[in-house]
Amino acid sequence: MEVPPEMLDALAGWFAQSLSPDAAARRAAEQSISSAAGSPGFALALLGLSASPRHDLQARLAASVHFKNLLRRRWPKADEEADDAADRLPASDCAIIKANLLQLLLTAPPLIQAQLSEALAAAAESDFPARWESLLPSIVSSLGIAVNAGDVAATNSLLAAAASLFSRFRNAFDNNALRLDLKYCLEIFAAPLLEVFLFASRRLQAAATTVNPLELRPVFECLRLCCEIFYSLNSVDLPEFFEDNMRQWMTEFRAFLTTSYPPPVEADGAPDALRAAVCDNLQLYMEKYEEEFRGYLKEFVEAVWGLLMAQTASPSRARLAVTAIRFLTTVAESVHHALFGSPEAMKQICDSVVVPNLRLRDEDEELFEGNWVEYVRRDSEGSDADTLRRAACRLLRGLAANYRDQVAALVSAQVQQMLAAYAADRANNWKEKDAAIYLVIAVIQKPGATGGGTPVVDMESFFTSVIVPELQAPDWQSEPMLKATVLRFLKEFRFQIPKATALALLPSVVRFLTHESNVVHSYAATFIENLLIIKDAVPVPGVSTVTRSPRYVATDINPYAPQIIQNLSTALSFPDSYENPYLMKCLMRVLGIANIAGQIIHEITTRLVGILMEVCNNPKNPDFNHYLFEALSAVIGRTGEQDPTLLPAFEASLFPVLQRILVEDISEFWPYAFQIFAQLVNLSRPPLSQNYMQLFGVLLSNATWDRPPCVPALVRLLRAFLRKIPNELNQEGRLPNILAISRSLLSRSSTEDSAFYMLNTLVENVGLDIMNPYISEIWSALFTRLQTRQAVKFVNSLVVFMSLVLVKYGSGVLVSSIDAIQPNLFTQILPRFWIPNLKLIKGALEVKLTAVASTKLLCESAVLLDAAAAQLWGKLLDSIVTLLSRTNQDGAQQEQNDGADAVDIQKTSGYSVSFVRLQYAGKSEDDLLKEVNDPKQFLVTSLATLSAQSPGRFGPVIEQHVDPANKSVLLQLCAAYNANIV
Repeated sequence: MEVPPEMLDALAGWFAQSLSPDAAARRAAEQSISSAAGSPGFALALLGLSASPRHDLQARLAASVHFKNLLRRRWPKADEEADDAADRLPASDCAIIKANLLQLLLTAPPLIQAQLSEALAAAAESDFPARWESLLPSIVSSLGIAVNAGDVAATNSLLAAAASLFSRFRNAFDNNALRLDLKYCLEIFAAPLLEVFLFASRRLQAAATTVNPLELRPVFECLRLCCEIFYSLNSVDLPEFFEDNMRQWMTEFRAFLTTSYPPPVEADGAPDALRAAVCDNLQLYMEKYEEEFRGYLKEFVEAVWGLLMAQTASPSRARLAVTAIRFLTTVAESVHHALFGSPEAMKQICDSVVVPNLRLRDEDEELFEGNWVEYVRRDSEGSDADTLRRAACRLLRGLAANYRDQVAALVSAQVQQMLAAYAADRANNWKEKDAAIYLVIAVIQKPGATGGGTPVVDMESFFTSVIVPELQAPDWQSEPMLKATVLRFLKEFRFQIPKATALALLPSVVRFLTHESNVVHSYAATFIENLLIIKDAVPVPGVSTVTRSPRYVATDINPYAPQIIQNLSTALSFPDSYENPYLMKCLMRVLGIANIAGQIIHEITTRLVGILMEVCNNPKNPDFNHYLFEALSAVIGRTGEQDPTLLPAFEASLFPVLQRILVEDISEFWPYAFQIFAQLVNLSRPPLSQNYMQLFGVLLSNATWDRPPCVPALVRLLRAFLRKIPNELNQEGRLPNILAISRSLLSRSSTEDSAFYMLNTLVENVGLDIMNPYISEIWSALFTRLQTRQAVKFVNSLVVFMSLVLVKYGSGVLVSSIDAIQPNLFTQILPRFWIPNLKLIKGALEVKLTAVASTKLLCESAVLLDAAAAQLWGKLLDSIVTLLSRTNQDGAQQEQNDGADAVDIQKTSGYSVSFVRLQYAGKSEDDLLKEVNDPKQFLVTSLATLSAQSPGRFGPVIEQHVDPANKSVLLQLCAAYNANIV
């Protein structure tokens, strides 16, 4: 694989600059890399730089990360549509990568090797094994050579590659194709894996007394990788090979758990890392293969218990303890729970395992003060890095599932003991109170859990005597870790706190927003935000359904909103909280619910715009930035709609930063900027200012639409313009240009939703006089695409669009314009696509639109009312009734834009440009049928009117062509709405 040296040098320079602290240099380098990405051989150049020893290691590492991500995005997928394959890597490049990647991986430094292993897995996800048959045999062959030579380092490199390759079996959806792939892997790799495992185990035994950890670390890593692969290959089902050789594996597993190594080796952490991998495998077998594993269970419970009792300085002991406790929890929740059922065992678990691991450790305090983000992730968000506290809580709940009374008695006594210790010396024993609160959090079941609550403490008394005093304490800055746990308690039990009590405590919580501890003010913000999204079930009078209504509304939060907003704004100035997503999320929520007015609107808008200007320099926190844009859209939406005179002030504040985003090509923010622009346009009154008209010109440029992540936002902006200035489309060839853009979007399945949204917007907002010359062109594009794209999603969107045309322009226009493409085309479309897909339509407005449009077809269209079309008429009615009865069962209801889903965007390890909808910027879809309150009533009254004009004509058609179940539903609807079909 030859790559020109000058290309490698240029790439190395760009990647080095991409790591520069200078924003301008970094962005220029990123632009250069982005421009080069489209050139032939770019992926090969990235791989070449990753493997080039003459270049800087950091540049090589950055290149390897870019290479991995490139393969994840652009490696050809099996069986994908041709239009989606356009941006994939060329087959020739893929062949070269597959021929060289494994060998380059084996010679790379460890950090780069890890990235190339993931890149290999990304390529293998699509090609392995069917289109990469040489990969696994090559790994096995190289493994044999490495083992025979005693080369543990090479063995580990190969095992790491295999571990990445097999990791797909851990979480993949179980199906025949997956099992065939797994069978292939097992046939080739299962036996060699056992050989490598036993080789490394013998090597470890031979060197068990070695005191130099550096000599044994590679051997422990080899065994850990074998255990990791063991887990992957056993994740789907228990393979016959592993069942036949279970004793060999379990014998070695038990040896690893029970063997002690010299203190320097133990202190290195490698033995505990191996033991943790063993515990993961034990838990897998306990969960999935309990019957085959039960013969080994007792000895492994004793071995794992022994590990938890032992003291060590190993840095991996916390990770081991978590996996060990997790295994014991699985046993405690199983039919084998009697292993822990004796009073002595139960007390030992609580005293020696649960309580010690619930208490704060020195490492927790260091993390709390030194890395607050990771502390919050571990403590309250359930991050991938599980904690001892969380593991101990789960073990306690697992025991309580079968021994509720015993656990309650033990925990109650422990809580009282801890609180007594705190009362005796509040200054030095605050950790005892912290642990007591955590114990209560651990065992009190949350709303919705089965089995009722464990009677550990009197919750009302505990809340009043333990929690409230900490919230109202004069020295509220003291003991920040205890304050954080108190706020965590509030969040966990927010549903149970009466509304009046919560509002009374809110001023006390609000002051914690300015606590100097990042964790404390983050927890205070999280509690307030979580409180405001609580919804209670409210019965609907007269029917057996419930609706969910917000517990806290604007009138509840208005008195506190100014102080909350001020404190959050202050906290966003604290060190390490400049981009605190918890603060911004809370601010977003308050601005989206409260009614604010006066000077505070200008102050918070200016503050948010200032923050946005700052993050434009280096957009590095996707969550924070999303909530920031949501907060801006909430201010604009809530206050702008109430007071239109604020619009000029919003424009003056926002236009400079939004223009900067576009001019400086801050691509991460483009989708957000267009959504904010759309919101401002929606609030404007025609005629629009010159600034907006210039933006309209940019919007109609083909180049603007070349970025797929921006397309949904651009369509929303176009929709906003068409609502305000639909007649502008008649000028300067704008409408043909929009239709050309829609055809381009329609050609790709990834953007066809946006194409339909654009076409729907045109029909909704533009009169027939303007659209008529182009409607045949629209049908031609849609039906041409339909010839190769008949997926349910596409056909459903087409049915919705045809329904929209019918409702807006009339059934005659719909039928005649389609038949103008080809005679009688509509009567071909109707039975093949409209009737079968009508019953599959989802979404409240879409269901209403298509049901009403179909009813109009039945009752108004000459094509359907022709006697020769009786079968079509009956089948369409049958489909309408199916649609309406299904939506009644599903309880479909119009989505309310309360912003409750605005916050939970997917967590990402890096920054990728993608469209994320701003909930507070999105107006609900227009209902073109406001005069129709109930599509069911519209159906039966329309049918009654029609049948009255031709008595006796439609009854036989219904009898012959409507399904019996639907005939019964139709009769019920007629009775309900007092309508008769005669």
